[in-house]
Amino acid sequence: MSDWHWRMADPFTMNIRVSEQDVDRLGHANNTVYLQWMEEISWAHIESVGLTWELQEELGRAMAIVRTEIDYKAAALADDDLILGTWLTEFDGKLRSGRQFQLVRPSDGRTLVEAESRHVCIDTATQRPARIPEPMAELLKKASHDQ
Repeated sequence: MSDWHWRMADPFTMNIRVSEQDVDRLGHANNTVYLQWMEEISWAHIESVGLTWELQEELGRAMAIVRTEIDYKAAALADDDLILGTWLTEFDGKLRSGRQFQLVRPSDGRTLVEAESRHVCIDTATQRPARIPEPMAELLKKASHDQ
C-alpha cells in the first residue's frame, strides 16, 4: 500500500529512475527532464487506449499541446525511484482536451510535481486547428477522466 494519494483515481503510470544525466548543476533533476517524462508517458498512455501514431497519421489529425503548467513541489535527485501518473481530462468531444500529471517518490510519499497540459486537435497537413474525427473522439472519450 502506498503512503501517498493520487489526486485522481486510476492513473496510467510509468516508473522512473532518475539518472545522473537527468541531474543539473543544482544537484536535482533539471526542469527539462520533467517535460521529457511527461511527453513519454503521454504517448505511452494514448497508445495504450488505441490512439496510435499510425491511426493519427491515417486520420490526418493529432493533439498538439498549447499550454503546459508545472508546479514543482520537491526536488527529484539522482537514483530516486519515482512513479509518474497521468489522466486525460476536459475532453470536449470536438477540439480540446487536457492532461494532468502527478509525480511521486514512494520512498517518502512526497508528490514532487503536479502539472497539466492543454491540447487542441490539429490537421497534420495544415498544422491548423481541426475538429476531432469520430474514431479519435471515441478513444479519447473512453480514456477521459472528466469529473
